Amino acid sequence: MAAVVDKEKCTGCEACVSVCPVEAITIVDGKAVISDACVDCGVCIEQCLVKAISLP
Repeated sequence: MAAVVDKEKCTGCEACVSVCPVEAITIVDGKAVISDACVDCGVCIEQCLVKAISLP
């Protein structure tokens, strides 16, 4: 199951995009979107400065 982005908290800074090892994160309309390619490694969660990403 893919990590989840809280769209209210996400600032679209792209910090998570560059650290994703499987390139599962893109920015759409200024917010991070995580695809089903996510492997639940948690790297994006650690990188997110506004705590907008979590595992379900």
